[in-house]
Amino acid sequence: MSYVFDALQRSQRERDQEDQSVALAPIELLERAEREAIAQRSLESTAEQPADIEKECETSLFSTDTPGSDAAAKNPVAVIDGLRAEEGRQVFSQFQALEVSQSTSSQLAVFTGADCPAAEAFRLLGVRLRDLRRNRELKNLLITSTVPQEGKSFVSANLACTLGYGGQQKVLLLEGDVRRPTLSQVFGLKKVHGLSSYLEGERSLTDSLYRLEGPGIWILPVGEIPSNPLEMIQSPLMPPLMQKLRSWFDWIVIDSPPVLPMADTSVWARMADGILLVARHGTTKKRKLVKGLGALDQAKLIGAILNSSKSASDMDYYYYRSGSAASERPHTSAD
Repeated sequence: MSYVFDALQRSQRERDQEDQSVALAPIELLERAEREAIAQRSLESTAEQPADIEKECETSLFSTDTPGSDAAAKNPVAVIDGLRAEEGRQVFSQFQALEVSQSTSSQLAVFTGADCPAAEAFRLLGVRLRDLRRNRELKNLLITSTVPQEGKSFVSANLACTLGYGGQQKVLLLEGDVRRPTLSQVFGLKKVHGLSSYLEGERSLTDSLYRLEGPGIWILPVGEIPSNPLEMIQSPLMPPLMQKLRSWFDWIVIDSPPVLPMADTSVWARMADGILLVARHGTTKKRKLVKGLGALDQAKLIGAILNSSKSASDMDYYYYRSGSAASERPHTSAD
């Protein structure tokens, strides 16, 4: 009787095992299919990886052997800066170079007398401006005066050359006085196309902007004097132009018209980060100076320069232009 009972138990266990194996079969089949699919994807990914890497290397802006390139590539700001730098390198190679002609009466004090007090004054001004830029945004620098004949173009040209000395920073000198341009005379340049040709759609920007050999700076002259100066500088092309120039250059020195007679200066002042006001001893009247200061944005006014000072002490900087009846004595004062 016990034998019969044992046989029945074995038979029951075998049936249970068969039922369990039948239930587990679909699960095992699914698991095996999943493992095979994972393995197949892994093989395909391995096969495609070299091509992807090669393609990325071809299109990447950063060299694979540059320290921190991975971090830079993941940083959107670094990518944008890199694209702008690459664009700038390509554009700078297209600018035409112009030779600077310096006469005995040249106003370029930083070149005609590298060790003269005027050159030292402009170098000191450059140091102060770089110090100011540590605490505030300062790239577009507007040079203006209260009335004509106060030496603003003299200051603009020499300051731009000072900031660009050594070639460590790219400096653009922009001729904003479109009614009475004088920078071409300061540098002894021939008649060339410039800002007016670009804004009127006659020339490209690379055909209107030049590199000055010697000073190592760039200049965007007025070119042909426009018939409607104020209307021209208010062109819808001006804001994107200034934005593009700002992305290319470290400093943009704008030689602006005088602040009192013309409305042009207010247009340029809106595009500037800082303003320097030039006054001339014996020319600038006190009431004019006060009125001119009141017409400027006080938040952007960073300093003043006294030109042709006749009461300069031993501690002041002054300079006589040899071969010229007029004298230029810049005495700088900046916050």
